[in-house]
Amino acid sequence: MKRLMLSLALLALPSLALAQAPAPAPTPTVLGAAKMQFEQIRGNIVKAAEKMSEADYAFKPTPEVRSFGALLGHVADANYMLCSRIGTEKSPMAESVEKTKTAKADLVKAVSDSFAYCEGVLGKITEANAADAIDWFRGKQPRISAFNMNTMHNWEHYGNIVTYMRMKGLVPPSSEGR
Repeated sequence: MKRLMLSLALLALPSLALAQAPAPAPTPTVLGAAKMQFEQIRGNIVKAAEKMSEADYAFKPTPEVRSFGALLGHVADANYMLCSRIGTEKSPMAESVEKTKTAKADLVKAVSDSFAYCEGVLGKITEANAADAIDWFRGKQPRISAFNMNTMHNWEHYGNIVTYMRMKGLVPPSSEGR
């Protein structure tokens, strides 16, 4: 009888373990995935902007490329331009950040504000309107695809930012803790 009870208990253990396992996370929607990717690059770029020293905002790996500060200004300008197109509204930024700002505090604020603006535009995208066609340079694009293009543009320039940081002996935010 003891053997039978022990055998039954051992057979029940796997089903008890399965019953207690957490349910897998639901697969994100296309819109949910776009929001996650946007937040990730936003965090990386803003943290990198904060981490680089004031003196290194003028750093250029070669004379032909943008300085670190100008690169952040370009990101801010592009965020305003592209997100205003996605939101089908006039950009709130009247002047070029890249051409008018050089101080670290001004550029950190400008790039942070540009991401906040894009976050507001993203907040207006819903599952119902994400696939709506919008005017996008040489044609039409689904709204969410255009937003993803902006996110890709930010990732492209984060790659430049990483190089600048590594050349200055800094660990980029995406590599911290490894």
